[in-house]
Amino acid sequence: MIFYRRLPKFRYLKPRSEEELFNMISSEKKTCVFAGGTDLIPKLKRRLIPSPDAIVDLKGIPYFNYVEVSDGFLRIGPTCTMRSIYSSPDVIKHFPVLAQASKSVGAFQIQNRATLAGNICNAVPSADTAPALLVLEASLTLKGKKGERKVKIEEFFVGPNKTVIEEDEILREIEIPLISLESSGLYTKLSVRERMDLAIVGVATLVLKENGKICDVRIGLGAVSPTPIRAKKAEAILKDGRITEASIDEASKVASEEASPIDDHRASKEYRRLMVETLLKRSLKKLLEV
Repeated sequence: MIFYRRLPKFRYLKPRSEEELFNMISSEKKTCVFAGGTDLIPKLKRRLIPSPDAIVDLKGIPYFNYVEVSDGFLRIGPTCTMRSIYSSPDVIKHFPVLAQASKSVGAFQIQNRATLAGNICNAVPSADTAPALLVLEASLTLKGKKGERKVKIEEFFVGPNKTVIEEDEILREIEIPLISLESSGLYTKLSVRERMDLAIVGVATLVLKENGKICDVRIGLGAVSPTPIRAKKAEAILKDGRITEASIDEASKVASEEASPIDDHRASKEYRRLMVETLLKRSLKKLLEV
């Protein structure tokens, strides 16, 4: 049984602009910036993180909430909710694998509050959207009072609950390049109660074709290593386009070996490896029509 305490004392701040936001961050000793709060609030109640002097709510900045296509990229703001993403015509059209991953996060009530930015900034290995963003080769704009910088999604995660974001920075934008080739993607999540629980294993698969021929296969894995990862050794087996049942079996087996899962109360590492192989094999056969 989980015992939830009362929230610790802190100041609640809700800036209306970026200038006000960064002034607030710099003026407080210890702040926690949040967009949805669906991860932060339970952590504070359970004392899993140090109590901040203030929490800063990004949802007071109206122009942070967007999902749009411009200049060859899909751009997502830091307060855009999961529901906004999976119901966006642009996401559904160009990146169905991201729509599927976003829709697999929690109950409807959570999806109406939780954000894509928050899901990856929380940096849990089982984050549903991370494998999808990995195969889509997203870039992240990090911004602070002194300026901004871009990092690739593969460089963003450095460990469980750890990212490259500095204390005075926020995730300002998620940027995904539009795919000019024919593509199809699939996110498969294994959990006890489907989207209501954390992933035991999460597998995102993206297949790219040129003139009807497979030219690239990308595989993202979640909940099976300290950070979400690309299974690049498995991808290499399928990149040449010579797709057979044997090559799919081999790639699925190699992907399971690239994983480095742990034993915990939800699953053993042996089970997780087995399910990486099983789920990836199913996804590849469905996408590649083998």
